[in-house]
Amino acid sequence: MNDCVVNENDMARHVRKALKEYFRDLDGEDPCCNMFDMVMDCVEKPLIESVLEHVGGNQTHAAAMLGINRNTLRKKMLQHGIA
Repeated sequence: MNDCVVNENDMARHVRKALKEYFRDLDGEDPCCNMFDMVMDCVEKPLIESVLEHVGGNQTHAAAMLGINRNTLRKKMLQHGIA
């Protein structure tokens, strides 16, 4: 089985669990923000940090793994306060 498919399913399960808990905590109230942006902001920083850690801080390699160019990676690192 393809490792990416297994990891994607595992990650999707975690996202679903977190969102289920989020909605439970809202206790019937509507979310007060753009949920897509909220989730992307919550996921993007740890994703970038984890990939950078995995590649020993090599930004070129991290950008390639993430499927973005190095300049975009640098911009996102600045946005998230990642040194």
